[in-house]
Amino acid sequence: MDKVHMNPLIENIYQQLLPQFRLESVDPHNPVEVHYLPEPWQLIGKGNYAAVVLHPDYPEQVVKIYAPGRPGFEEEWEVYKRLGSHPAFSECLYAQESFLVLKRLYGTTLYDCMHFGQRIPPQVIQDIDAALDYASDRGLVPHDIHGRNVMMYQGRGLVVDVSDFLHRDKCLKWNHLKTAYYWLYLPIFYPLGIPVPYSILDFVRKTYRRLAPR
Repeated sequence: MDKVHMNPLIENIYQQLLPQFRLESVDPHNPVEVHYLPEPWQLIGKGNYAAVVLHPDYPEQVVKIYAPGRPGFEEEWEVYKRLGSHPAFSECLYAQESFLVLKRLYGTTLYDCMHFGQRIPPQVIQDIDAALDYASDRGLVPHDIHGRNVMMYQGRGLVVDVSDFLHRDKCLKWNHLKTAYYWLYLPIFYPLGIPVPYSILDFVRKTYRRLAPR
């Protein structure tokens, strides 16, 4: 999206969204709370430090806004500058004052694919692997890659959340997910397309968080 076409969106963000948007991070370990979002803006996602919103007139872009007092804006901006353009990642189109305008990614998280019984082909895992290698080649350390941070769209893999890619400590979540994919999902769940209730997925997620080495 070129600068001329970005201008109306940027003006709307400054004139309508930011003056009225009410966002709070009460607990850094839980999703932020959105107290007020002006119409016609739509909330499409929440993390522990930020919320992602969309204006229906600009469906190809999303705005990620960090909650007051929470870190991460500068680091995420730096990550996107290093990543540049890659088909498996979003792109940062504008960044200023604790918000980022990002290219919208379409798809279904692998977590939701499991819930709906959507088959996840090996190509998706291979695409994500290649994307993480690409990020590593640019001095980044892929971090916190789990089923809710990666997506499938038209049989290809996408990485949704790169906010922690400046962390230097090693993260094994993606390696563990891949092991479960090849040893459990591919031989059992993939052929049958079995939907998995969220209650079971949440149980597995919480158990992993308790037992996984830190």
